[in-house]
Amino acid sequence: MEAENVYQVFDWLWCSAQLTEADIAKLSELGIEAVINLAPPTASNALLGEAELVAGQGITYIQIPVAWEQPRLSQLDQFFAVLKAFESHMIWVHCAKNKRASAFIYLYRKLCLAAEEEVIASYPMNEIWTPNSVWQAFIDHAIQHIKGLSAHD
Repeated sequence: MEAENVYQVFDWLWCSAQLTEADIAKLSELGIEAVINLAPPTASNALLGEAELVAGQGITYIQIPVAWEQPRLSQLDQFFAVLKAFESHMIWVHCAKNKRASAFIYLYRKLCLAAEEEVIASYPMNEIWTPNSVWQAFIDHAIQHIKGLSAHD
């Protein structure tokens, strides 16, 4: 793969920075059935026509455009719902640099899969970056939000 920061998180879940046309052509060989793009279409390295290229491979394409400076819990909820809808399918998650994607995957592992060991839950996020103040605040808020919901069940 030509994309930066490519990681296989599980046998069914991969993540990376922006995919190239050549990468998209290889997704079917890997058995990928859905691509989730967390970058907005205005990202500086966005691939023009990405949705059409992915769909042309017979792969489902979902874009959840997360603004770098304003990630929202509703977008995280949508991401969790998409992963649940595509349970038992091969999924590729990407964004511009694999920062948004790795943060969302961290939260999925911690909050949905209850991965307790920080080293495991934070893979591959800690391999790629240390969240800045905006993203750390978002991560902390998401964890508190989900814990708050669990306390009311």
